[in-house]
Amino acid sequence: MVEVLSAVVLGAVLSWAALRSLPGRLPARLTVFGTGALGAAFGASLMHSVLGPDHEAATVVGAVLIAAVTVSLLIRPRSRRLNRSAAA
Repeated sequence: MVEVLSAVVLGAVLSWAALRSLPGRLPARLTVFGTGALGAAFGASLMHSVLGPDHEAATVVGAVLIAAVTVSLLIRPRSRRLNRSAAA
């Protein structure tokens, strides 16, 4: 239970850092925080089932990595403005 709670808190911190560093390229704040927290909770469950109960630190690290991948899927590409000349 402590693993999941610490992973969710770290997932929220990761979401906050992503929102702070990429403000224009992410969707709404609630979506990013929800994705980070749910990705971390899923990651903690997955890592706990893969590694077993005796690897708390590795479970949390793996959960945060899964949350990072999940949040990174929300990043939008930079907008590309077409620069056309007046003659075109």
